[in-house]
Amino acid sequence: MKELLAALVAGLLFGVGLAVSGMLIPDKVLNFLDIAGHWDPSLALVMGGALAVTVPGYYLVAQRPRPLLVSSFSLPTSTAIDGKLLAGASLFGLGWGLSGLCPAPALVNITTGFVDVLAFVAAMLVGMLLHKTLHRA
Repeated sequence: MKELLAALVAGLLFGVGLAVSGMLIPDKVLNFLDIAGHWDPSLALVMGGALAVTVPGYYLVAQRPRPLLVSSFSLPTSTAIDGKLLAGASLFGLGWGLSGLCPAPALVNITTGFVDVLAFVAAMLVGMLLHKTLHRA
């Protein structure tokens, strides 16, 4: 139960952070990515702030023998930069650049009921199911 409560609090905090930072506004994100046009550098400050919190936090957590609420850390074992990683990163970046949305802001934006957000989430879910189906085969 503690794990679920911690996940809920972390998710709510993350969602509020996305809203406060403007990451839920696709046009703001697209303007950040448009360095040759109407560039909006404000999201660089958001990313810098995230790194300023994450880097020392990650270091402190990594010093612990185990997490607070579970028996062991769940970290990726692969460190290979392969074609699958590059293809996935490219698809993520392409989708982000075309829509101004990535998965977390899109999920938070479902509450707006905007058709373009709902279409993005539907396409994201279809892509996830397709990947799962192809990965099993």
